[in-house]
Amino acid sequence: MAAIVSLRDVIDEMEMMSDEATSYINRKTGELITITDEMFSLAEAPDEADDAPEWQQEFMPKVREVAASEDFIPLPSKFDIHEWSIMERFARSVADGDVRDELEAALHGRGAFGRFKAALHRHGMADAWYRYRDAVLEAIAIDFLEAQGIEFQREARKG
Repeated sequence: MAAIVSLRDVIDEMEMMSDEATSYINRKTGELITITDEMFSLAEAPDEADDAPEWQQEFMPKVREVAASEDFIPLPSKFDIHEWSIMERFARSVADGDVRDELEAALHGRGAFGRFKAALHRHGMADAWYRYRDAVLEAIAIDFLEAQGIEFQREARKG
C-alpha cells in the first residue's frame, strides 16, 4: 500500500524551489527530498565526490538513488508554479481600482517582486496575498498529486 503524504509538506517543499535545486517525491513511500544541481553533478563524477565535504559524501547514495529510481518524481517547479502570474491574478482580483492599478503597475520591469510586496504592505494586503498564494499553491499541489495517483491528507498549517 502506498503511503499517504502530507499536503502541507508537499506545499512547503514547493515553496522552497530555487534555480539550483529540484524537489522530488517518492510516489510509493511519500518521501520528499530536495537535491541541488551541484549534488547531482558530484554524484555523476565519483572522483570529484571523493574530494567533497563529508556531509556531501554521506548524501551521495541518496542522490544516486533518486537519479536511478523511477519512483522519485520531481514536484512542480517554479516554472510550473510561475509566481509572477499568481501575483498578476491576485492584483486583478483586487476590488479597489486604485490599489489594483498600483499592484498591476508594480509587476512590470526589473524589481517587480519587491515593488509588488512593498505595495501590498503599504495597503495592508500582505495577509490577503499570502492566503491567495497559499490557496493557489495548494491547488497546484493537489492537481499534481492526483495526476500522479499519490494519496494525500490535509492538515492545519503549523504556527
